[in-house]
Amino acid sequence: MTISVGDRLPEATLFEITDQGPVQVASADVFAGKTVALFGLPGAFTPTCSNSHMPGFVAAAEALRAKGVDAIVCLTVNDPFVAAEWGRVTGATAAGIRVLGDSLAELTKAMGLDFDGSARGLGVRCKRFSALVKDGEVAILNIEPAPGQAVCSVGEVLLDQI
Repeated sequence: MTISVGDRLPEATLFEITDQGPVQVASADVFAGKTVALFGLPGAFTPTCSNSHMPGFVAAAEALRAKGVDAIVCLTVNDPFVAAEWGRVTGATAAGIRVLGDSLAELTKAMGLDFDGSARGLGVRCKRFSALVKDGEVAILNIEPAPGQAVCSVGEVLLDQI
């Protein structure tokens, strides 16, 4: 079942690169007590993700914070090394966007936002979405109908919805 507005985000283990290497990050720790702009996408370095989705959130980062967003988090079904490098080269890291690897698609599947990209050599991937999460509860949710488009889940749309 796909997550909906009013649902609590499921608990899952994500991964992030730190000075000590890859570390596990509990999803509950990411969202507890915070207002988070969360967006998920099929994969780092893929065309729509790199050319449209991430740049929109980088451009909207400051304005999202001005509207009371405590953190901006990108969820990608990639390993934490790829997630960290993609965050660096897209300017997401410099913009204060936390790029977390859901390399086992644990959170993606638990939210019902997974799809099978095996026909294109991608395996399990995350549907493209954006959400406003308040203290672990989904307040706004935008899910794209097709993985190759970024229309309703872009940063400026979420910004306008807050």
